[in-house]
Amino acid sequence: MPDSSHAEMGSRETVADRFYSGSLDRIRLYMFVIAALAVPGGFWKFGVRCAVGLALGSMIAFVNFYWLKRAISGFADRAAGATSSQSGSGIVARFLLRYVLIAIGAYAILTVSPASLNGFLAGLFLPVAAILCEAAYEVYAALPRGI
Repeated sequence: MPDSSHAEMGSRETVADRFYSGSLDRIRLYMFVIAALAVPGGFWKFGVRCAVGLALGSMIAFVNFYWLKRAISGFADRAAGATSSQSGSGIVARFLLRYVLIAIGAYAILTVSPASLNGFLAGLFLPVAAILCEAAYEVYAALPRGI
């Protein structure tokens, strides 16, 4: 006769797995919502230059987050010995290109409009804000369920 606590624990693991497997999609959604709210808020509070810098920083942060996810997946596939469609040098190149893109964006903003640099730097922190929102949501959703 199967142990009911063992079966309950197995179902709880699948519920937790499904819940946590959606975290990356929720983080992307949070990034989009935060940027959609922050850019007009930055325009209203600090003006057009800050809003443009914030929009550019947010776009670079979103692309950076996407590339980071792909690079980590590529590194993990390589470490596990799985056949990957991505070459090792391509993974490393995209990993380093992220920083080049940030440097080019910062240089362009600094030379065109130094006042936009603060907005740009704030936009680069978009993934951090989205991850904090996801952490708060996970705590809020998991505690009552016991996940």
